[in-house]
Amino acid sequence: MIATKFLPAPVAAGDLPIFDAHVHYSHDAVQRVPPQEAARLLREAGVVAALVSSSDDTGTQRLLAAAPDIVVPALRPYRRRGEIGTWMHDPTVIDYLEDRLSRFSYRAIGEFHAFGTDINTPVVQRMIELARERNLLLHAHSDAEAIDLIFQTWPEARVLWAHSGFDGPAAVRGMLRKHDALWSDLAYRSDMARDGKVDPDWRAAFEEFPDRFMVGTDTFAPERWYYIGPHAEFSRSWLADLPDGLAARIAHENAAAMLKAAQ
Repeated sequence: MIATKFLPAPVAAGDLPIFDAHVHYSHDAVQRVPPQEAARLLREAGVVAALVSSSDDTGTQRLLAAAPDIVVPALRPYRRRGEIGTWMHDPTVIDYLEDRLSRFSYRAIGEFHAFGTDINTPVVQRMIELARERNLLLHAHSDAEAIDLIFQTWPEARVLWAHSGFDGPAAVRGMLRKHDALWSDLAYRSDMARDGKVDPDWRAAFEEFPDRFMVGTDTFAPERWYYIGPHAEFSRSWLADLPDGLAARIAHENAAAMLKAAQ
């Protein structure tokens, strides 16, 4: 159960609990940051929930065992480093996904990297079908064309757009207008704010879509785990420039609501 369901509201931005919507705990991170240490880093940062995936899935399962009150498990299609650009052409990925889905419970598939017509490959199409069969969120590191094709394949999909596609706020707003079940994480981005002040164009995006944005660290390398705490503080610093209710939504409420919608 996601801890954010039991949080009091509203709270001041400086005290905001964080739902980190973009965490990886891959095999190299497990070796350098053991599960209990990773759980400690999350707790000390005030991270009350985290969408966690890993390459391979063993890391996610080990962190889930160490912090079941925090970890929201997601399943990546990667079994090892170096599959980001090849997985969509490898049919054995489907065997891996089907095996893990039969053995463990997940709330999402991803984060996966797929761009443009990668979505039309048989492997990605089957992955989307698996998500549809289990009503799982899709966490897509994709361009706008790929996002459109995901919804063309599965109109009822729920998609979290990793890094908001690294697009600017105007383009992100356009995509959110187009797709009602698209959410955007802000992982590995700092262009939303400078010196604690929210960029005007991003502020307009947050105000137009107060329920669709969320924060994330993106621990894509082991050393990024020691940025969990500083990133939570960075997030609170710029969220403090927004109204309290909007800040709370981006900090933790939107991610919890997104996952509840996929139940």
